[in-house]
Amino acid sequence: MRDDLFTARYSCRRFRPDPVPRPLLEQLLEAAHWAPSAGGLEPWRFVVVTGTAPRRELAEAALHQAFVAEAPVVVVVCAVPEESARIYGERGRHVYCLQDTAAATQNLLLAATAAGLGSCWVGAFDEGKVRRILELPPTWWPVALIPLGFPAEGPRRRRRRPLPEVVVWVEG
Repeated sequence: MRDDLFTARYSCRRFRPDPVPRPLLEQLLEAAHWAPSAGGLEPWRFVVVTGTAPRRELAEAALHQAFVAEAPVVVVVCAVPEESARIYGERGRHVYCLQDTAAATQNLLLAATAAGLGSCWVGAFDEGKVRRILELPPTWWPVALIPLGFPAEGPRRRRRRPLPEVVVWVEG
């Protein structure tokens, strides 16, 4: 198994101002789109924000995290709960659509890493402000902001808890 991609991914919070070419962004979005989803419903939408003013507003909505605006691109990953609820009811509405968008987000992060881009999963934001800034339809639920760009910093050494602290084996 190639673990270098997983260990290379980190939360980048400093970006160069260089634009990310649209064909590269489309490759990342294609990777996100290939994530698994319950029933193959793909209850996600990706809003790609490249404009300076809306990125600044998103940074303010993200509890004043300035690095969000410094990235040349912010992808807002949205869930569409009713698409999951159509088949799976309340569990689809409250669980599956979140699991599905989380899988798509992770695919996006790993594809960005593989392409030499920095990215960060931002979950701390004012949902109402993000909705207003992007004029999202009421059926779309913003669940993650992903600033993307060429990193202006290298990864910091990270530690992970030892596997025995997070794994439980149930055998025979």
